[in-house]
Amino acid sequence: MLKQIIGGTLLLSAAQLWANTFTLTSNDIANGEMLSTKHVFNGFGCEGENISPHLAWSGAPKETKAFAVFAYDPDAPTGSGWWHWQVTDLPANTSELAAGAGNSSSSKLPEGAVQINNDFGVNGFGGACPPKGHGIHRYQFTVFALAKPLGLKENTKSAVAGYMVNANTLAKATIEAVYKRE
Repeated sequence: MLKQIIGGTLLLSAAQLWANTFTLTSNDIANGEMLSTKHVFNGFGCEGENISPHLAWSGAPKETKAFAVFAYDPDAPTGSGWWHWQVTDLPANTSELAAGAGNSSSSKLPEGAVQINNDFGVNGFGGACPPKGHGIHRYQFTVFALAKPLGLKENTKSAVAGYMVNANTLAKATIEAVYKRE
């Protein structure tokens, strides 16, 4: 992070200033709280409703041209985590996704939004489903304010989508919920 002291005044980078004002909230999930079965995958041995949570954000930089939303489990025993949801090219006037917007047959996403193929192999949201007895997993729901729409396709690889989003991020905000299976 860029910090400079000029004439006794601390100057912060624009990204630091935006990070303080760009916020993410939800009616369904909260930092450090356990996900309900509503947001658990239905398959791979898990029995949930597989509904993406409500997400709302505010305070994006005025230069924002698009948004992306990712749901990621860094604790999955894969060596590379697990992508549960990647949505790109949400229009700049978007500030909220309703619960269930990640359903691949849903019409709750704004026109132009693209759902990338997740690690379950579907285009849309795939809920929490850690291995039994593997302990608590973190589920990071992040909204990214982007400098431009990315034009990615549904079959774009998750690593490429992550690279493109991170390369064009103006600000981001995260809610980290948790889940475990006994």
